[in-house]
Amino acid sequence: MNVTSFAAALLVVFSLTACAEQAVVIPPPAVDSPKAAGPLQTAVLAGGCFWGVQGVYEHLTGVREVISGYAGGERGSAHYEVVSGGDTGHAESVQITFDPSQVTYGQILQVFFSVAHDPTQLNRQGPDVGTQYRSAIFYADEGQKKVAESYIAQLAKTRAFQSAIVTRVDVLKGFYPAEAYHQDYLLEHPRDAYIVFNDLPKIRNFEKTLPGLYQTEPVRVGKH
Repeated sequence: MNVTSFAAALLVVFSLTACAEQAVVIPPPAVDSPKAAGPLQTAVLAGGCFWGVQGVYEHLTGVREVISGYAGGERGSAHYEVVSGGDTGHAESVQITFDPSQVTYGQILQVFFSVAHDPTQLNRQGPDVGTQYRSAIFYADEGQKKVAESYIAQLAKTRAFQSAIVTRVDVLKGFYPAEAYHQDYLLEHPRDAYIVFNDLPKIRNFEKTLPGLYQTEPVRVGKH
């Protein structure tokens, strides 16, 4: 490898490394639903490429399954090649099925804002640009909406982030699972360059920043 090629390779590595979001230490939400026995619940979140977001939540205590998919648009356009055009209204999202006796909706959002993505980036995350990579919380009921909006206001008031939070809070109109090859992508392709530089740091940040919520053994799609 000549000097020019070596320098170019270093630039690529540096650029990719710089794309990995840094964890932000934030307090838990002041408004939250208490842990309570009951049926499994779901949360739908969008925070950039769903590979990494799914990978993070597969390590969250109390989570039973995390499915990558699409939310915000219509069923007919919920296909990767179409969503990638950026004009379907969809965001790459994850549907998190969790046990409310083990983890709260607010704790799920704490992970979302702290380690899963950067909520100050508008219509992008790291190297991925477009409305399909926007930061969004899709609430299923008024309880989830209240926790989400209160937490965003709390974080804004305490200036937890250097820039303004741009996360949208939208009603969930539908969630559509992504193609099979996207499911458990991080677990199946841990040496993929994109995963190594953009997503594995999130897993390490999660374990270091929120150890009380982290579980070493990840859950997998269809295994709960």
